[in-house]
Amino acid sequence: MGTDSHLQKKETYANLFMSFISILGLAAIGFSFYTAELPGNLMVLLLFVVFLFLTEFFPMAVWKGHSSLSFPLIFTFFLVYGLPTVVITYALIVMTVNIVQKRPMRILFFNPSQLVLSFIGAIYISRFIHGTFISDEPFIPFALLSMGMITVLYFVINNILVDLVLLIRPQVYPFRLWMKKFKSESVSAIISLSYIGVMLYLGNQNRGSVVDVYSYFFFFSPLIGLALLSSFIARIQSERNRLSALFNISTELNRLLPSEEWVESIRTSLNEFVEADASILWVKEDGLWKVRFQHGQVAKGRINCKEEVRHFDGIKEPMVFQNRKKDPGLTPACFHHAIKAMVYAPIVLDGTLLGMLAVGRTRNNSFRKEDVQSIATLANQLAVVIKTRMLIVEQEKRTVLEERNRIARDIHDGVAQSLAGAVMKLETADRKFLQKPPESHHLVKDSLSKLRHSLKEIRQSIYALRPYETERVGLTQAVLKRIDVIKQETGLEITYEERGNSIYLSPMVEKVMFDIFQESLQNIIKHAEATKVNVLLSYQKEHVLLKVTDNGIGFSLLDAMVKAKNDPHFGILSMNQQADKIEAILQIDSKEGKGTEINLTIPKLGFEGGMEDDQRHASG
Repeated sequence: MGTDSHLQKKETYANLFMSFISILGLAAIGFSFYTAELPGNLMVLLLFVVFLFLTEFFPMAVWKGHSSLSFPLIFTFFLVYGLPTVVITYALIVMTVNIVQKRPMRILFFNPSQLVLSFIGAIYISRFIHGTFISDEPFIPFALLSMGMITVLYFVINNILVDLVLLIRPQVYPFRLWMKKFKSESVSAIISLSYIGVMLYLGNQNRGSVVDVYSYFFFFSPLIGLALLSSFIARIQSERNRLSALFNISTELNRLLPSEEWVESIRTSLNEFVEADASILWVKEDGLWKVRFQHGQVAKGRINCKEEVRHFDGIKEPMVFQNRKKDPGLTPACFHHAIKAMVYAPIVLDGTLLGMLAVGRTRNNSFRKEDVQSIATLANQLAVVIKTRMLIVEQEKRTVLEERNRIARDIHDGVAQSLAGAVMKLETADRKFLQKPPESHHLVKDSLSKLRHSLKEIRQSIYALRPYETERVGLTQAVLKRIDVIKQETGLEITYEERGNSIYLSPMVEKVMFDIFQESLQNIIKHAEATKVNVLLSYQKEHVLLKVTDNGIGFSLLDAMVKAKNDPHFGILSMNQQADKIEAILQIDSKEGKGTEINLTIPKLGFEGGMEDDQRHASG
């Protein structure tokens, strides 16, 4: 509660500061109305109005930020019509742009106020330092110095006012964002200085010439063209970044789909995709809404919002809430009070509501139509992922149940029957112990044999219930551990090499790879008469490769396949069957006297590996 109270105070201070600047700006605008004179040459005035609107509506993209190129126009406007007229005109244009862009009310008044106050402050401070801007000589170093001082002062005052708001408000204003804004404004200031310098130079060269609307049009057209072009490029780049972020999200979701950390793939790319200040992902599991992901300015202590998530049922289309005060949305308690606008995108597949993705921003009316479409697109992507995860979980549960039933059948048909038979024979031996000792002794021995066999079956069942080696320590560690054991037992020289960046493999894929690796080593020990073995695990772009190579005597693959049909153990045919389960390719290259090379290639689509055959069996 103390933190919330502190943040609310900061929000209040920021609003008070913005209100103070807005009142000062409106007072300056009102005073300008009182002192302004009726401007002449209305065509030039109309041209400046149109050009100013374009530069404000289409800001230039610089250093991944945006900055208006309107200052050269404002400065020229000031020289032609005077300060009161430029204050009134500029304020009305900025306010109109904000209205068109549906900015919130506090921004609607703050933006024009801080801009006109910055320009007024720059003019009066420059006059205070130099006495007056107007000189008897139109183009002298004094005029250039005054022009440069006004430009620099305008950008400095403007940025100080904005930085104060960003520092006071509760949202974090990191140094990297300040640097980004500083670079954008610096480039804009340099362009403005250059343009105004050229204007003063041309004005000095054409002294006595009449400056009409055509002169202004052709002089400022390149500036307007630059603003329009850079703005359009920025929008195209923004869409490109959005598509790139969506591609990254999709790629990471597919890569991490088999693991429990699949939802973490959203964290890094979501902000680039929709520029979210807060986001929450709910998934409906067993009829209950559970939070699977949260990021940004969310209410940590009340994130479940159990009373509010009931509103999700029945929602099939995205819902947008642009102003929290007017409409608090579906789950206002789940978000920090600084979040002003929210979008709720239902995650629906085949008419079934699987989850809800909520995204929030700190500004009212900040979600455009394109933003809502992007969030809905992400929700559609998540629908497929969540449904796939549900199927994986169901398959895992089914596999566990089938394994339990299999073990139960094995115990019932094997161990239980053996124990029952042994008990009956022991009871018979007990009855015959005094009358027929030899027969009783035979029954006891037979029962002991069956009990030993039952004990072996019980141990095998216990082993089958234990986690597989790769599940306990991972594929790499399981392979290294097995290599160490074989080295100690046989003295065989074995080298291991791993290439590429390791990726997540499903338990089934790791189990099959480890089984084939083990069987390869066992065959080398039993038949190859090798002295050296090389093991390679390579994580490549499109697949994972496991290669086992030896320098043994080799064998005829045809003869081995014929033998494998009559061999009940885990031979070449079984290795192929295991590889088929994960859609892998097993290749065995061997010639008599030239060693053997076994290659197991798991394609990218097989990384997720099915679970239906993931059962544990004790090796014979």
